Amino acid sequence: MTDSLTQHDPFPAGAPPAGEDADSENHALLASAVRLLAIDAVEAAASGHPGLPLGAADVATVLFGGVMKFDPTSPWWPDRDRFVLSAGHGSALLYALLHLTGYEDFSLEVLKRFRQLGSPAAGHPEYGAAAGIETTTGPLGQGLANAVGMALAERMLNARFGDALVDHRTWVLASDGDLMEGLSQEAISIAGHLKLNRLTVLWDNNGISIDGAVSLTESGDMLRRFEAAGWEAVSIDGHDPGAILAALQAARDSDRPTLIGARTVIGRGAPGRQGTAAVHGAPLGPAEAALTRAGLGFGAVAPFEVPCEVRDLWRMAGLRCVHERKAWEKRYRALPPEERGEFDRRMRGQLPPGLGEALSALSADLVRRQPAMATRKASELALEVIAGLAPELVGGSADLSGSNNTLVAGQSAVAPGDYRGTYVHWGIREHAMAAAMNGLALHGGFLPYGGTFLVFSDYCRPAIRLAALMGVRVVFVMTHDSIGLGEDGPTHQPVEHLAGLRIIPGLTVLRPADAVETAECWQAALERAKGPAVLVLSRQSLPALREREARENLTARGAYELRAAGCGPAQVTLFASGSEVSVAVAARAVLEEEGIGTRVVSVPSFELFCAQSPAYRAEVTGTAPVRIAVEAAIRTGWDRFIGDAGHFVGMSGFGASAPAGVLFSRFGITPLKVVEVARAAVARTAGAPDGPAKAGEEPAD
Repeated sequence: MTDSLTQHDPFPAGAPPAGEDADSENHALLASAVRLLAIDAVEAAASGHPGLPLGAADVATVLFGGVMKFDPTSPWWPDRDRFVLSAGHGSALLYALLHLTGYEDFSLEVLKRFRQLGSPAAGHPEYGAAAGIETTTGPLGQGLANAVGMALAERMLNARFGDALVDHRTWVLASDGDLMEGLSQEAISIAGHLKLNRLTVLWDNNGISIDGAVSLTESGDMLRRFEAAGWEAVSIDGHDPGAILAALQAARDSDRPTLIGARTVIGRGAPGRQGTAAVHGAPLGPAEAALTRAGLGFGAVAPFEVPCEVRDLWRMAGLRCVHERKAWEKRYRALPPEERGEFDRRMRGQLPPGLGEALSALSADLVRRQPAMATRKASELALEVIAGLAPELVGGSADLSGSNNTLVAGQSAVAPGDYRGTYVHWGIREHAMAAAMNGLALHGGFLPYGGTFLVFSDYCRPAIRLAALMGVRVVFVMTHDSIGLGEDGPTHQPVEHLAGLRIIPGLTVLRPADAVETAECWQAALERAKGPAVLVLSRQSLPALREREARENLTARGAYELRAAGCGPAQVTLFASGSEVSVAVAARAVLEEEGIGTRVVSVPSFELFCAQSPAYRAEVTGTAPVRIAVEAAIRTGWDRFIGDAGHFVGMSGFGASAPAGVLFSRFGITPLKVVEVARAAVARTAGAPDGPAKAGEEPAD
């Protein structure tokens, strides 16, 4: 990092180690080092995908060697360029590049443990495993859509803090498979519409998929497809360093996002397999690996060895941007303390001061006013409070802003070329919205949320799962959460979706029962520094249920006693979430009048409740011999509260088209039905107190 080292760097900023003014022999050496390390890693693991690393090594060498802005000695530099390997199966390429350019997390020992338990060099890149991995990829198309969010984040943060602090690019290496996925069309269309000119996609156009030639399944014109979406698109020889450099430089000067279609040979250099599907997803084998090594001029070099002169060239390439990073730090330190502090706070993901208190005050006010309202409307009230205090909040909806209540007073929309707003109209692109929200969060500086109907969480599910896997803080706002949406019918009425979301590890599902719980849900979602949340909200108006102010956020506990038994020991406990909590409360009133002691436990979040202490869980679950769960969804998941012998009032199939009240009666999700089930259960337990209690002991973790 010394000045003299940088001055003698053979790859000055803006010029790659091969190309117009560089030694093509150096390029060949550097690219060969990438190829060989990738081969060695795959051979050592006896599994992996050597085809992409061998074929894309030239493109990656030019990009990392002289175009992309990064500094391995300061890997989390906020103004670094982001590189997304959307074709995550080619992870050995990325790991080789990170090792060669000097990332401490990627020693040779790490490469030797490629795809082994505990190694940061996982089979597909995993965010959080090591510096240099910007996102988790592998499911094709996800990385491309993440990159759209990152590129949008860069432009929006630039609009707030200016070029001096925020001036970087996002680069994507995508495969044929990435561009086949439907998600890719959603992603490229919104990126083109928003004119995200800091985004460049390098398409590894090798013409091969697992089943064989891409022509088996694809005959479209990819360049024209991107051009139709508002992109610049160019085709180049992906093994010509000069052509690669020229295309990358042109992309930096474009006023639109750019696709660079790099025509490559999959498995280039493997004499018996290059250009065939056989090289895609299996090791070359010792004999073919030896022939490849010899063909690249490294036949006498042992596996995982890199000649000193080649390693030095790569390390100097990795240090190209040290001066630029130091200049950025100087500008950063010269900022007024308030501005610097705000930038730091946002990039660290710290909530603004006073936000928790403001949401608690909203909850207290709602307790006093006791408004009846749909929880989607209550969510809008909470968002108004959050937006007023958190400039990093960026919202959006998949063409349902008015229905999701996600656009609040004071928010303006991001527009093509104008990124000062804090709201994104994603269009009917639920999958891209969810994946781009992940990218916004991964970039840093933003708290993203986005809305659609709960039934369309199916379209978002792969991105929601990856958000949970990565532990990023994003909030998915899912409204119209049950048969309560009414006349739109079973195509739009979610039945299995709550269960399907609750089974995703690391995801917090929050279904509030009234306006107070909704405000608490937002507070709980934002105060979790790690992990995504789904807010599940009603279309229909719900009564106020919380009768007194609490000293804590009860929703953050996951479940709590909303109503105690009033006429002696509890014989029945009613568990419910969301709109059905009011059903349980109404049923309790009838049962209490009949002398049946009945508790109501509101369960806004299974995940938060199971994270509580065993003592708290036992206290809330209680010892009533009869346990009944009420939810306008399928039973799956509720047995942790009620046991196999417990009773469930809810859905067992799809809904129907009719007004909401008619549907709740038709499917028996009413106070009367709950009362009938409770009466019968109490009668059966008379004289056999040990029976039902045995099945519903404290919920399991």
